[in-house]
Amino acid sequence: MPVDTEVQTSSYTRIRAPRGTTLSCKSWQQEAAMRMLMNNLDEDVAERPQDLVVYGGTGKAARNWDCYHAIVRSLKNLENDETLLVQSGKPVGVFKTHDYAPRVLIANSNLVGHFSNWEKFNELERAGLMMYGQMTAGSWIYIGSQGIVQGTYETFNAAGEKHFGGDHCSGDHFSGDLGGKLIVSGGMGGMGGAQPLAATMTGAAFLGIDVDPERIKKRIKTGYCDFLVTTLDEALRILKNAVRKKENVSVGLVGNCADIIPELAERGVVPDILTDQTSAHDPLNGYVPNGMTFEEALELRRRDPQTYQERSLDAMAKHVEGMLRLQKMGAVTFDYGNNIRTFAFQRGVKNAYDFPGFVPAYIRPLFCEGRGPFRWAALSGEASDIAVTDDLVLELFPENRSLRRWIELARKRIKFQGLPARICWLGYGERARFGLAINDLVKKGTIKAPVVMGRDHLDCGSVASPFRETESMKDGSDAVADWPLLNALLNTASGASWVSIHNGGGVGIGYSLHAGQVTVADGTDMMAKRIERVLTTDPGMGVIRHVDAGYEEAKQFARDNGVKVPMNP
Repeated sequence: MPVDTEVQTSSYTRIRAPRGTTLSCKSWQQEAAMRMLMNNLDEDVAERPQDLVVYGGTGKAARNWDCYHAIVRSLKNLENDETLLVQSGKPVGVFKTHDYAPRVLIANSNLVGHFSNWEKFNELERAGLMMYGQMTAGSWIYIGSQGIVQGTYETFNAAGEKHFGGDHCSGDHFSGDLGGKLIVSGGMGGMGGAQPLAATMTGAAFLGIDVDPERIKKRIKTGYCDFLVTTLDEALRILKNAVRKKENVSVGLVGNCADIIPELAERGVVPDILTDQTSAHDPLNGYVPNGMTFEEALELRRRDPQTYQERSLDAMAKHVEGMLRLQKMGAVTFDYGNNIRTFAFQRGVKNAYDFPGFVPAYIRPLFCEGRGPFRWAALSGEASDIAVTDDLVLELFPENRSLRRWIELARKRIKFQGLPARICWLGYGERARFGLAINDLVKKGTIKAPVVMGRDHLDCGSVASPFRETESMKDGSDAVADWPLLNALLNTASGASWVSIHNGGGVGIGYSLHAGQVTVADGTDMMAKRIERVLTTDPGMGVIRHVDAGYEEAKQFARDNGVKVPMNP
């Protein structure tokens, strides 16, 4: 069996992570990090693998190709008691630590507070000193669009329960069916591309808008979107029929949100749910101004970045103004964490914050219980290993109806990208129980090879992001960044396989600080101890963070579950 597959093209080396049980590193901890780095750059996973860009505009897995190859070499040579340090996508040192320590420690895009802005970052990036790590791009745990499908599915369901529960309830329980409802959003890239499938999994009809037809084509190829159209008239013809028949149909429209969203308001077409997942966090490399073709915009970006950025910000203002008009007309409207409200506000849209962020609107009660997006990937490359874990999670948590619905739908609708993987929302206590059970199945050989277990940086206790995860905290602590730093330190002390600290994921440089961890279930007794600690302390950070912020449900959860908080009576 080949160790890894690299196919040379005219412009770059195509990468595919190794499969099977043959090791090219000195243990599964290093092997897992190497395979997940490679998986991030698999062309079935990454947005622009030839540029090392995984998703989110310019979110990279490594700073440049020399750095990528140096990381791979370092991981192959890394001893079982050594730790590799990676600074903004560049391997910078290897130190003797101990066998319980993380094999890799990563810091991406971090800048001293006064200098933490796009202007300084872009200057340093041009000098070759830094890269944008986004969230799971630079921490090597991206699993393709499925990673955000599940979170988007949870959010759409929560919005449906809150706003349309009366129409969609079975007894006291929300049915999870948004049949007959229309969801509209922008962005069909690595993150936004999850939206059409998440929407149709709830039963809704969906309109997604993107200036780049190739992004929509990719979503159709992976089964995430049903139709590509080039005119709003054609999109509305399909969707009006779908809404009337309560069919879950998704349409990708080639167009610019700054044009299409205001036009929907002019026509009086009011979606039931309206949001946005364009890469607005990055006005230069993520968002595309209107009033020109996509090709003309790319040329302007290359030729005159300053003018491009000014026009991009103007377009965001028009986009948000359109969303505000539709909100007034009755659309349930929320920000999905790309900082578009902030840029529109800075551009003169003074009521840009009239629609809320999705976390305070729908997700925070889950965070109070240490609940968030837990993901895992099969290093064997065998879909059958994920099938075993699907059965396992349903067996362990039979009372969780939402989890059962998600797993059943995911089995039918999700196409794996790169290494087979799965994601679901699990909370404090549940993650450790599930992780230990996976490790036991690896030990027994029921699962053919080790399993990587991680999460999004968007989690209950690992992020400070005042315009997203920590927006409108009860005690006003939105911008306190101690929590993700404590999270990374604690995961390192607890024995995660690799740990990362990033700046700017989701909302852009200077607007967030967040941390990630990945832990490898290799079937050993030592990893069982590490798994139990990491998968308890990591979500436990979410509980104590919300206890400290004054949330009564978090305080009670901590007391009921033995989470020690010194000043929680």
